[in-house]
Amino acid sequence: MPDGVSFTRRNIDLASKPAWFLAVSPLGKTPVLLADGEPIFESAVICEYLEDVYAPRMHPEDPLQRARHRGWIEFGSSVLSAIGTFYSAPDDTALQAAASELRRKFGQLEAALGPAPFFDGERFSVVDAAFAPVFRYLDVFDRIEDFGCLAGMPKVKAWRSALASRPSVRMAVGADYGSLLMDFLQRRRSALSALIARRLEQNNLAAAKA
Repeated sequence: MPDGVSFTRRNIDLASKPAWFLAVSPLGKTPVLLADGEPIFESAVICEYLEDVYAPRMHPEDPLQRARHRGWIEFGSSVLSAIGTFYSAPDDTALQAAASELRRKFGQLEAALGPAPFFDGERFSVVDAAFAPVFRYLDVFDRIEDFGCLAGMPKVKAWRSALASRPSVRMAVGADYGSLLMDFLQRRRSALSALIARRLEQNNLAAAKA
């Protein structure tokens, strides 16, 4: 939320969605913003609503640049979709294919990024807010294995670091976000779930030998 705007955050277990949440979330997905009791769903739509209602404005003033930003926000949604394909991949072949698709998408971002630290240089924009959740997923994936999603992409890596150091990005999720996501991934019964199990077994064996 913008600075100075009070709000209450309620976490949802997407594996066991409460009835009140399903009543306000037509797609059954997070996030959902309840504004004066009216549910606003889909991340990009929520960002646009906040942009309309609260200052300071985060979109560029120039219409062409504003349209460009909105296009990359939509691209961010496609990256999140690719991440869902990645963590749901049923076998190792599909997992590697999904990792390759993520590398391709991040390569497109590498070509589009300008001067650091943020997408639009010094100015934090809605595009940055849209991609912060993308990089939070990568933070957890990196605990499992280096999938090479950002290999050879210095601008994307610098952007990721800049976002991670921003207080508003860090405070957007609870301190237990990483452990909760890891637990979610373990319960997917996917190729990534099996890889996590193998890593845990290897760590336990190493600890037993120490």
